[in-house]
Order: sequence, then structure tokens, then C-alpha cells
Amino acid sequence: MIGAGAGFLWYNAPPAKIFMGDTGSLALGGALGAIAVTTKHELVLGIVGGLFVAEAASVMIQVGYYKLTKKRIFLMAPVHHHFEKMGWPESTVVIRFWIIAGALALVGLSTLKLR
Repeated sequence: MIGAGAGFLWYNAPPAKIFMGDTGSLALGGALGAIAVTTKHELVLGIVGGLFVAEAASVMIQVGYYKLTKKRIFLMAPVHHHFEKMGWPESTVVIRFWIIAGALALVGLSTLKLR
């Protein structure tokens, strides 16, 4: 997984030559989930992957709210597209999401109990 991820990131650097589709991202998420369940660290995965949780939640919120009211909460879902529609450059969104992901990783790692 580490080798495949490194290779993907190498060719995904701007300007991206390849993109990860649903098959790759779902496989990585499933593998991370299986590792978390096996090691009994499900809560830690939820914290470390908080940005992914927020992205998925933004889609569920948008769809649910639209079905109820025919109005939108976000300009576009997932939430990173909302920020782009607000005029933020893609690089700004990416770097700010990196910062958030890094902070969540530190919070998640700080919850681990060392044995």
C-alpha cells in the first residue's frame, strides 16, 4: 500500500497525470478500516480520517437537505468544491486541507496508548 501510494502521489503532483478513482480510494479505505478493526483502533481512524469523514458528511448533508427543502446548503458537494466555488484557488484548498489533516493526525496519534 505504501509503494502504491507513493507511486500514485508521484504522478498525481501538479499537473496531475493520473487520478485515483473510486476503486482505488475504496480499496485503500477498506484496507485502513480493516487494519483499524484488527488493531482495535477504530476511534483513532475516525479522528485521523476526520477530513474524509467531513467530506462524506458534506455530501450526505447536501443530499438530505436538498431532498427535504429543494435548497442547497453548500454551493457544491463535497465541501472542497464548495470552497472552490467560493473563489478559493485549488492550491489553497489543498494546502489548507493538508493542514487540517496533519492536525487531525496529531490529535489521533496523541490518543493512542503506548504499551
